[in-house]
Amino acid sequence: MAFIKQESEDIKIEEVFSVKHEDTEEQTDLMVLKEDLKTEKSQELNNIEEKDEKHDFMIGEKPSSQTEITPSQKSAQKTQSNSYVSCHQCGKSFGQKQKLNVHMRVHTGEKPFTCQQCGKSFTQTQSLKLHMSIHAGERLFTCKQCGKNFNRKGNLMVHMRLHTGESPFTCQQCGISFTQKGNLNVHMRIHTGEKPYTCSHCGQSFTHKKTLSSHVRMHTGEKLFACDQCGKRFTTEKSLRFHTNIHTGDKPFSCDQCGKSFTHKVNLKVHMRLHTGEKPFTCSHCGQSFTHKKSLKTHINNSHWRKVFVCDQCGKRFTTELSLRYHSNVHISFTSLYLA
Repeated sequence: MAFIKQESEDIKIEEVFSVKHEDTEEQTDLMVLKEDLKTEKSQELNNIEEKDEKHDFMIGEKPSSQTEITPSQKSAQKTQSNSYVSCHQCGKSFGQKQKLNVHMRVHTGEKPFTCQQCGKSFTQTQSLKLHMSIHAGERLFTCKQCGKNFNRKGNLMVHMRLHTGESPFTCQQCGISFTQKGNLNVHMRIHTGEKPYTCSHCGQSFTHKKTLSSHVRMHTGEKLFACDQCGKRFTTEKSLRFHTNIHTGDKPFSCDQCGKSFTHKVNLKVHMRLHTGEKPFTCSHCGQSFTHKKSLKTHINNSHWRKVFVCDQCGKRFTTELSLRYHSNVHISFTSLYLA
C-alpha cells in the first residue's frame, strides 16, 4: 500500500508534473496502433495463402521458366522486408516509415483528427472512431462503483484498478507499482534520464509532455487558468489550485507533530525543519547554516557582500552608501565646530 500511495503522490506532483490523462491517451493510441499492425499482418498472410492456393491448384498451367529462388535469396528478401526505421528522439523502431510518422505525433503533439461534435482532437483516426461511439450512444461499459462510462471493456478493467488498488506493473529498479503500463513507461524516464519533449524556444527538455506545455506558456505569456472569484489568471492549473486556497481558507497540509496547518505542501516541508533541526542552506563564506534560503541571502548581504562602504576618516564600515553619508555628517559637524 505504501507503493500505491507514493504513486498517487508522484502523479499529483507532476506537473510539475500531473500526466495521468495524457499518458492514458498516449497509451490508448499506441494500443490502437498495435491493433492496426496485427490487422495488416493478418491480411498480408491471407493474401499469401490465397496466392499459394491458386498456384497449387491451377490445372494445365506449365511451370514457370524462371529460375528457382535459392534459400540464400529467400533470406536476403526476408532481411530486406524486415528493415526498420527508428525514431531519432526516443530510439523506438518501426517496420514501416508510415508507422514512424504516426509515432512522431507523440513527440510533436500533432493531433490532426478532430471530433466535429465536441472539438476534441486525436493523433490517429482509430482513436477518433472510438471517441465518436460516445456521441453515437453505442453500448457503454459502466463502473458499478462510481458510475463512470467507458466505450471499451478493456478501459473499464484498467479503471477498476483505481477502486481495487491493484497495481500490476512494478518498476524493477525502485519497486514502485502502477495501475497502467503506460505510467510505468513514463516513470522509467526518471531512471534512464530520457527527456523526449524539447522546448522549441529555449531548447530545454522535459520528461512529460504536460510539463513542456506549461513551460512554453512562460515564453508565450499565455495564462489559460483564471480564478472564478477574483479573475486572476495563471499559466498552470496547479498555480490556480494553490491560489484558490487563499479564497477558501483551505489548509490541507497539517504538521503531525504540532498540528499547525498550511495551504501548500512546500510550506509544511519548510516548517518541519523547525522540528527536525535541519538547516540545508550553508554559507560558503563562513560555513554558517540556515533553515530558510531567504535567511542565507540576508546573512550574505549583511555579513559578506554589502559591508563595503568605509568611512575614510575613521575607518567605520557601513552596509549602505546612505548610512555612510549620514555618518560623514558627524565628521563635518565636528570639523566646523572645531574651526569656529
